[in-house]
Amino acid sequence: MELTPVLRSEWLKIRTLRSLPGALLALFAATTAFSAIAGVSETSAPGFDPLFTALSGVVPGQIAAVSFGAMAVSSEFQSGALRVSLAAVPRRGRWFAAKAAVIAVPALLVGLVTALAALLVARAGLGPAADGLGTGEQVRGVVGCGVYLMLMALFAAGLAALLRSGVATLSLLIPFILVVSFVIGDATGTVADFLPDKAGQLILRETYDGTLGPWSGLAVTALWAAAALLAGAWSLRRRDA
Repeated sequence: MELTPVLRSEWLKIRTLRSLPGALLALFAATTAFSAIAGVSETSAPGFDPLFTALSGVVPGQIAAVSFGAMAVSSEFQSGALRVSLAAVPRRGRWFAAKAAVIAVPALLVGLVTALAALLVARAGLGPAADGLGTGEQVRGVVGCGVYLMLMALFAAGLAALLRSGVATLSLLIPFILVVSFVIGDATGTVADFLPDKAGQLILRETYDGTLGPWSGLAVTALWAAAALLAGAWSLRRRDA
């Protein structure tokens, strides 16, 4: 079976399952709104980073990206949908690759648009405080932000395939991103630099310290996403539909 029909069928699922476009809309709305709020906040705090402030809406907004990836996969484990999908596409690896692709592309595109909108609205609020940002830094922040959101969606998709549950995936990732990551970061120092969210968010910063840089940090997040997808593919091959 050619890959194109598989991609088309998986894309149709993404478009027609209302919660998935809703998650992408929530990603745009939440990220832009929180960045706008950050843009009018106090800018004289020690260590103020105008690029991270402008894109800080990604921190809460990424929950929507994680939800998108998790729900896109977990929907297959409801009401026997996976059996129907695998009856149409017996090669499980091919099917899962198509599923990952149709998660990655919209997450990346919406992530790029979201990052650009967040940067523009936050810069309007920051005013002269953002004048020092160079074009290269802003382009890196927008592109890196889009890639980061895509990787987090894929990370969640891989875990959902492994756990076979969207609820379990979100119950694990949301507290980790919002709470545990910060606690571990405060307690363990350099080790936290290699957590998927901490590493990837270095791409959003104008200045950075530590072991990783913006692109190497994003590479660490990519490794986490790849590991989760491989684990999900292994689970899909080994377990009954």
